[in-house]
Amino acid sequence: MKDKKIVMLAGSGVSSNIIFHAINKRFPVHSIIMEGSENKRKFLKRRLKKLGIITVSGQILFQAIIIKMLRKFSAKRIEVILKENSLNTDEPPLHTVKRVSSINTNDVKDMLQTIQPDVVIVNGTRIISKKILSSVNCPFINTHAGITPKYRGVHGGYWALVNEDKINCGVTVHLVDEGIDTGSILYQDTIEISEKDNFITYPYLQIAKAIPMLQKAIEDALQNKVITIKGKEISKLWYHPTIWQYIYYRLFKKVK
Repeated sequence: MKDKKIVMLAGSGVSSNIIFHAINKRFPVHSIIMEGSENKRKFLKRRLKKLGIITVSGQILFQAIIIKMLRKFSAKRIEVILKENSLNTDEPPLHTVKRVSSINTNDVKDMLQTIQPDVVIVNGTRIISKKILSSVNCPFINTHAGITPKYRGVHGGYWALVNEDKINCGVTVHLVDEGIDTGSILYQDTIEISEKDNFITYPYLQIAKAIPMLQKAIEDALQNKVITIKGKEISKLWYHPTIWQYIYYRLFKKVK
């Protein structure tokens, strides 16, 4: 498989770093096309239109207050998870990274068509357009922090716990289409949480569980042995919790 080319389409962040190193151990990554952050004003305007000012205000307060507190108190637990699962958070080598403003530009299309990858791994990007998905003849594979289709969107593990649905508190590796976490499922598994875990640490547990499945999915794709499975649950899209939702569920459902 040394002649095979793997490209990552990624947002910058710890999860992308972890996935890069995990893949690169077994399948050398040709390059990472990394997009910059979306314009905050445009993002906020779109979110306000979809969810309304009360919900969005609550989400902003959650990010500004709760997330900040949880990060402070979760540092040691995160260190343990990283060590136990041999997860590497270092930045990828600079020579592998090609930075772009958006993953959906013609420049990215041209890069992919020049490289002609055998597999594209997606992590932490915006929704990928049909133009990009159809630019090369290879599978695009994503890791989603939730069991699809029941927990599409964000924080699927957290919402499963809120719903007292532990059998669907997990992670999915799936093919990418134009929807939000709607692509065909390749592999799924659940995670085990402890009293030491919370909203901040759940994603680390999920990515640790996802890595072996992602490696297997890449191997399948390189050998043209991709087999998909069909999700049995009702499809639903989830968003960030508001500060009052988080406090309520923590007090009355003991979900951290």
